[in-house]
Amino acid sequence: MRAVLDACVLYPTVMREMLMGAAAAGVFTPLWSARILEEWARAAARLGAEGEAVARAEIALLRDRWPDAEIAPSPHLEAGLHLPDPNDAHVLATAIAGGADAIVTLNLQDFPTRLLSSHGILRRDPDGLLREAWAADPERLAGVAARVRARAEAISGQPQPLRPLLKKAKLPRLAKALSQD
Repeated sequence: MRAVLDACVLYPTVMREMLMGAAAAGVFTPLWSARILEEWARAAARLGAEGEAVARAEIALLRDRWPDAEIAPSPHLEAGLHLPDPNDAHVLATAIAGGADAIVTLNLQDFPTRLLSSHGILRRDPDGLLREAWAADPERLAGVAARVRARAEAISGQPQPLRPLLKKAKLPRLAKALSQD
């Protein structure tokens, strides 16, 4: 499955690391546009210069790890798309141009199912996508979660119980599933 990751799922660190860990484990092929990545960097800039610098470093790492993930959507295609939030047309244009099967986003109301399905694209929330990946292969997702948790502990210098970490990252169904293992 090829999936465009909206900026809103790239900005939160734990959510991004779970999604990118799942991508690295072969759950899906990630796609994005330069504009999506720039939206992430601008969102991080609200935390100050350091937040933006960290985001730009993370963006550079993603571009290096997935050099074929960045899609350049056609401005003509984007101009012909009409979504509830016109600022999201570039996300759908990226998905169409990249041959994506899905858009992974938290902004479900901004991507109407009927409109996406007319382009053969599904709207997926990150928690549902990761929960389904866990159901298909619990060990693979448990490994991703363990690596994300270890990184969170290394950064914070404190223990990070997995369930609260994932719940705080807006991944409650995945948190519950992993806690049942």
